Amino acid sequence: MSDAGLIDRFLEMMAAERGASRNTLAAYRRDLEQAAEWVQGRLVDADAAALRKLMADYQSLAASSAARKLSALRQFFAFLLDEGERADNPALDIARPATRRPLPRILTHAHVERLFDQAEEEAAGEAPPSAAVRMLLLLELLYGSGLRASELVSLPRRAMAGEREFLIIRGKGDKERLVPLSERARTVVDRWLPLLADGSLWLFPSGKAHISRVRLFQMLRDLAARAGVDPTAISPHVLRHAFATHLLEGGADLRALQLMLGHADIATTEIYTHVDSRRLVELVNKRHPLARMDGVDLKAPSS
Repeated sequence: MSDAGLIDRFLEMMAAERGASRNTLAAYRRDLEQAAEWVQGRLVDADAAALRKLMADYQSLAASSAARKLSALRQFFAFLLDEGERADNPALDIARPATRRPLPRILTHAHVERLFDQAEEEAAGEAPPSAAVRMLLLLELLYGSGLRASELVSLPRRAMAGEREFLIIRGKGDKERLVPLSERARTVVDRWLPLLADGSLWLFPSGKAHISRVRLFQMLRDLAARAGVDPTAISPHVLRHAFATHLLEGGADLRALQLMLGHADIATTEIYTHVDSRRLVELVNKRHPLARMDGVDLKAPSS
């Protein structure tokens, strides 16, 4: 079978079995078609030496782009191996380009408290503006559940599961996950639902659809300005980072955090382990098994 046919079959597998997004599939197609053109033969027959030369030509690219291209090759050849089209995976012998992901901007607890103080003040009283109640709920869900902006704005009205203890989230790759809903958030949901128009399909409607991510971004920055927080330091993604970082600081399990954030790979979640060294020392002193062995003679008995 030709390279084109095998690439099509590989992408079909990625979509059906791994739920790869359209953007990922399009990027992998470009990477593999480019590699097939460079090899000037059948990509399926390329050996490790040819792939090393190919990756050497990618040295001028950003490390993240070169790493993605290598990932496409590794997964493609793994697919060929599984399908019996090859007896090995030559891409496994190629070193992954060194990448350094930037640490997310950190929002302090004090900044979060100021945002909530402002939002709660504006939504207080017996008949607060509906926009203020909506803003408070958006803030609760961003910081309290760690949702992506796209997931938040597109929440259907019936996203709550069970006794409103969870949100049913449809995230990247069209995959569903359950995210805990805090008691605070449930209280604000109870205040918000009566303000929704009858028949609305969305939890945060706007016109014939739902509010946009751009609008959410603007609303957050306006709230920050009113709260005396630098608006340029605030975004939906920064609040998602704060949710993850502050949970880890409180002792949350990394695997549980991965599930809540909807990360396919725990390596993505590990970016949030950028806690300060003082806390790491404290963690070792309190949680390491040796910390509970004070006064115990660990020396082996002399014979």
